[in-house]
Amino acid sequence: MLRILSICLGALLLLVLPATAQEANPDETALTGRWWNDRIFYEIFVRSFYDSDGDGTGDLRGIIEKLDYLNDGDPATTDDLGITGIWLMPIMDSLSYHSYDVIDYYSINPDYGTMDDFRALLDAAHERGIAVIIDIVLNHTSNYHPWFQASAAGDPDYADWYIWEDTLPEWRGPDNQTVWHQLGDRYYYGLFVDSMPDLNLTNPDVTQALYDISAYWLLDVGVDGFRMDAIKHLIEDGEEQENTTPTHAWLADYNAYIDSIAPDALTVGEVWTSTFAAANYVEDGEVDLVFSFDLASAMMESATRESNQAVASIQARDWGQYPPNQYSAFLTNHDQNRVFNVVGENINRARAAAALLLTGPGVPFIYYGEEIGMSGVKPDERIRTPMQWDDTRLTAGFTTLPRAWQPLSEGNEDGVNVEDQSGDPGSLLSSYRELIRLRASEPTLRHGDYAAVDCNARPVYAFLRQTETDLLMILINLGDEEEVLDCEMRSSALSGAYDAQVIFGDAGEAAPLTGLEDDGGFSGYQPFATVPPYSTTVLRLTAR
Repeated sequence: MLRILSICLGALLLLVLPATAQEANPDETALTGRWWNDRIFYEIFVRSFYDSDGDGTGDLRGIIEKLDYLNDGDPATTDDLGITGIWLMPIMDSLSYHSYDVIDYYSINPDYGTMDDFRALLDAAHERGIAVIIDIVLNHTSNYHPWFQASAAGDPDYADWYIWEDTLPEWRGPDNQTVWHQLGDRYYYGLFVDSMPDLNLTNPDVTQALYDISAYWLLDVGVDGFRMDAIKHLIEDGEEQENTTPTHAWLADYNAYIDSIAPDALTVGEVWTSTFAAANYVEDGEVDLVFSFDLASAMMESATRESNQAVASIQARDWGQYPPNQYSAFLTNHDQNRVFNVVGENINRARAAAALLLTGPGVPFIYYGEEIGMSGVKPDERIRTPMQWDDTRLTAGFTTLPRAWQPLSEGNEDGVNVEDQSGDPGSLLSSYRELIRLRASEPTLRHGDYAAVDCNARPVYAFLRQTETDLLMILINLGDEEEVLDCEMRSSALSGAYDAQVIFGDAGEAAPLTGLEDDGGFSGYQPFATVPPYSTTVLRLTAR
C-alpha cells in the first residue's frame, strides 16, 4: 500500500547543520559557506549496513546502533572511524532492493523503518557532528508510482508527466540500449530500464512537484543535502540524451531554488562522464559538487600499477578544471567493483589508495566496507553485500538470522571484519582511522591548494597542499621497494628556505628545503635518504 504523505510547510526555517567533528561539544550549529570541505563522507547502502530487528535486512535503527563506530562525537577518542558526513543511498519507498525506483517520495522504505526512525537517525548523527545527505532521484520514478499509473491511464492531469510517443522512435540510448518501452499501443521513454520511466522535466507541474519534495526533505525533515542521481540524463533534446542544454538550464533553476530555501544545503551530482563535461555542472552553479570519475579511475590505476603517472596527470587536470576543492573524490562506489578486487586483493595497494583519497584535494567519499577491505565484483548485488562486523560464519554479525538478505562477500573469517581489525594497528581499518584523523586535524588537507612535485621515482606520488598560512608536502610511495628521492619543481609560489617536520609517517627526520630559485623552482631536494615501501609521509614546511 502506498504511503503518500501530505506536505504542510509553514514558515521557511533556516537549515540547521551539524558542527564539525573537531568541536569538543558537537551541538547543532548553523554553518555557512562551503562547510562540506571540512567533511569526510561515508556512503551507506542501508539494506546492507546493520540489521537491528533480526529480519535479515539492514535498517535505519541499525545505523543508529553503529554510529559510534562511524564517529562517537568525541574527537579525543581514536577507536571510531572519524567520518563527519553520511550519504544514504535511496531510503524512499520502492519495490526493488536498491530503491532507485521510487513509488513515494514522501515516505521511508518500510524495509528500513519509519519516518520516526529516520528523524531519530538524523538527531543522533547531528549530535555526533555528522551531516546527513540522502539520494534523491529526479530523473525517473517507478512504473508503479501513482504519477505514472495515472499518466498511463490517460488522466489529463498527468498525461505529460512522462515522455510518450504514439509510434516507436527509431533511435536508441547513448549506450545503444533500448529506451522506448511499449505499454498498450503507446511507447514511453525509460533510459535505464522499463520499470523506471523518465519524468518529463519540461513540464512545469513536474518541476514544481520535485521542488515541493526537495523542500519537504530539507525543511521539514531536516536533511543536510542531496546526492542527485543520474543528473546528466534529466532532459533529452531529441536524440541527444546526455548533458543537454535543457538539462543544464533546469539544474541551474533547481539549484537556485534550493539556495533560496536552504542556502547551506549541499547538492552533489552524479555525472558519470569525463571531467571536461562534469566540471561544467559545478562551474556554472548547477550543483555544489560532482563526483570525479576520472580521478577515481586514475587513483585506482596508480594504486594498482604502483605508479604515480595516472593520478599525477588527472589530479593536475581536475585541479585546473574545477573551482578549488569543489569536487567529490572517491575510489569506487555502489556501481563499481570494490577497491580490494581492483587492486588485486593486495592490502598494501588498498592502503595506498586510501592515502591518495584522504590527502588529496576535493571532498572525500568512502564506500561502506572499503575501510576493512571488503570484496565484491559485479553483478550489483555482489558489490552491495552486508557489512562485515565480526567473523561469524554466514552473517558476519550483520544480523541475528542464520543468513542475511544477501550472502556475504569473501573473507570475513580471514580478518576482513571490523572486530578483528579494530585492535590491529597494522590493519587497513587502522590505516583509514589514522588518515581520517590526519585530514581532520589539518585544515590544509581540506582547504589547501594543490601543486604536483616530481621526485623522479615513478612509484612516488608527491605534491604540495598550501594555504596562506601553512604548507604541506605529501609523499606516497605506491610501490613495494624503498625509493631514493630527487624532488623538483620548475616553478612554484615558494620563496626563501623551509624547515621540514614530519607530521605523519615514519620515514625519519626530514631535511630542510633550500636553494629555491627566483621563480620558486627547486631541484635536487632529498627530504629523506629513502622512503619506505607502501608508505605515506606528510611534511610541514615552515618558512625560515
